[in-house]
Amino acid sequence: MSSANKPAAMGTSESESMLQLAAEAFRAKNFDLAADIYECQLAALGDAESRQELTVRRADALAFGGKFAEAFVAYRQAAEMDRLTPAHLANLVDYLTSITRLDGGGERVEDAEAAAATGCGCEDFSCRICLSSLFEPVTLACGHCFCKKCLERDKKEKEVVCKECRLSSGVAGHSYRVNVVLSNLLAKWFPRVYRAGRLRREGNGLYSEKKVEAALEKYNQAILISPTDHILFSNRSQIHCSLKHYEKALRDAEMACRLMPLWSKGHVRKAQALVSLGRTEEALREYLLCLSIEPDCRLARNEVNKLLSDLLAPVTDQVPEHISDFPKILSSRGRMKNSISAPSQILGRVTLSSESSVDPSEVKVQEDGKMDHCLLHKRKRRITKDEHGSDGAGDAIKRLKSESAEANNLLNSAVRDLLDPTDLECSLCMRLLYEPVTTPCGHTFCLQCLKRCLDHNPKCPLCKEELSEYLVQRQYCKTTLMENLIARYLPSELMERQKIHNEEMAELSNLNKNVPIFVCTMAFPTVPCPLHIFEPCYRLMIRRCMETGTNCFGMCLGDDLKGFADYGCLLEIRDVTFFSDGRSVLDTIGRRRFKVIQHSERDGYNTADIEYLEDVKVEGLAVGELQSLHDTVYDQALVWVNSLKTEQKERIEGHFGPIPEKDSELQASPNGPSWCWWLLAVLPLEGRAQLPFLAITSLKDRLSGIRKVLLFMSRSRHRAHAVGHRS
Repeated sequence: MSSANKPAAMGTSESESMLQLAAEAFRAKNFDLAADIYECQLAALGDAESRQELTVRRADALAFGGKFAEAFVAYRQAAEMDRLTPAHLANLVDYLTSITRLDGGGERVEDAEAAAATGCGCEDFSCRICLSSLFEPVTLACGHCFCKKCLERDKKEKEVVCKECRLSSGVAGHSYRVNVVLSNLLAKWFPRVYRAGRLRREGNGLYSEKKVEAALEKYNQAILISPTDHILFSNRSQIHCSLKHYEKALRDAEMACRLMPLWSKGHVRKAQALVSLGRTEEALREYLLCLSIEPDCRLARNEVNKLLSDLLAPVTDQVPEHISDFPKILSSRGRMKNSISAPSQILGRVTLSSESSVDPSEVKVQEDGKMDHCLLHKRKRRITKDEHGSDGAGDAIKRLKSESAEANNLLNSAVRDLLDPTDLECSLCMRLLYEPVTTPCGHTFCLQCLKRCLDHNPKCPLCKEELSEYLVQRQYCKTTLMENLIARYLPSELMERQKIHNEEMAELSNLNKNVPIFVCTMAFPTVPCPLHIFEPCYRLMIRRCMETGTNCFGMCLGDDLKGFADYGCLLEIRDVTFFSDGRSVLDTIGRRRFKVIQHSERDGYNTADIEYLEDVKVEGLAVGELQSLHDTVYDQALVWVNSLKTEQKERIEGHFGPIPEKDSELQASPNGPSWCWWLLAVLPLEGRAQLPFLAITSLKDRLSGIRKVLLFMSRSRHRAHAVGHRS
């Protein structure tokens, strides 16, 4: 409730408690109790401003409690004290909006929003903002498409929120780029809609230049071409208002409402025309209906506040300039004050199709496209039916859905006749678009094709626009409409394309055949191996590893003759950080050792057929001997690690962590104890000296080799110490 603390602050503590109790009663929907408490408090209150506040609160409680006759008396009393503000009227507006209902059954407008979403003839080709056919479609980062003009209306907001998925799609105000492939398709499939859209755009330009008559002519031409577009009638209504042709403005607004009953802007246009004609009571109803469709419509809410404030104000008040006919308003206010005790008399029962004097048979139709004819056929049937009578809300909503399904069936047939699969080809791979993604510059590619191009250059493959920011975000959302079109109209082609893709993924995910090989450094099982990726071929390799779900690739030392060594370690990607220039930093860890069976290459990076290596287990007396050797070498390793300088030890532990503890079960891992690999990674040995340890499948031999290295390191240190001492 508005200004809840204001009068309370002026009263005693007991009064404050009672007002809090009244507020709680209102929130609990115990409106009678709230009204009684406010009435009692009014009796003991003398301050005029506080009395108006409490009177409004009492009126709110009476209205929500169903006692609207008493509520209106209270609202009028409050208005006589001082003009009511929007804050005073907020609850009244909410109440009147809540009782606004469709004809029959008392169903709310919100229950029929789904029907409106498909009102333009086919949900695939409609914009969920204007509910009309897509024109100059723009694809947001989330993958949903809307008309460019619809998005530009929201550019004053801090960020763009998709009307489909409600996700933020970036900062508003930047230049929206039309989806090239989709725009071309719509122009080809719906030539009438496309021509009318161009005329609408030209008319808007003329209107913004104050060339109103010329703008009207453009809209007249557009309506002749596309006589079932509710936006054309809505915009022409505004032009007629500018020319003070209010009756024509009203007819166009009514036509817009008939074509798209659940489009809030049509009802705003109708209300504006009604206000200009002095029919305030009807205008109020239209604004309230708009709010029941779109509760966040600021324009409708502001206008409702103004109208209610005018209607409730004393008749002697000055009438605002926007009300054109003062005598009519006084008459309307008189009728309102006589009938407002029954709000249903004011609001009436709003039908899905408002009455209109427009005769659709007078509209000239030029049928030059099968697809456009499907839309016209559906719209004309709806208008013709409305001429003969209106259904109840439930029947009307069912009819909208039924007609939408019928139109979809007609469109499906028409699209199949007109669709050329080459219209939906990727310009990079020249195959049917698979997982289509649209860049901020409006070009559409297969997801994998785009990623592969961005591996080499952070620019659009077609227009060369910079995509660095897009690249670092990695928000590759598929273009929903394109994906739906392909699935619906090219099912067999899509199935074949999926088969090829699945075969490629299966081949890439095989960790025995054609395993990707990163030729760089030594890697060991269980040991972390951070990597910096910058070469395009390795960007592609890493991406494929992640896309297939294996997250694995092989690491081998380079070899002058073969390209890479015969032994290596399989690395698993644990995390990856991307940069705007395409580089990335990988956090990987060693998993399994392998032997290379066959060296090969794929798309610029090395691959190999491999077999994995495991330690051969020993049994019997050999187990005890192995355990004794293991403990001895581990102790030697600790001595060497502890002999390092503090800076060296901290640097090693910061990179690889501390030396692992001894395994409780010596032969539990097929790679042997993890501390052995940790030690080999940190020992100051060249890669060629480390490589043989990967090939050893005997833990005893590996421990013996490590012991020899530690003994060599110890003797070298002693000799160096002795030489230094003699010096």
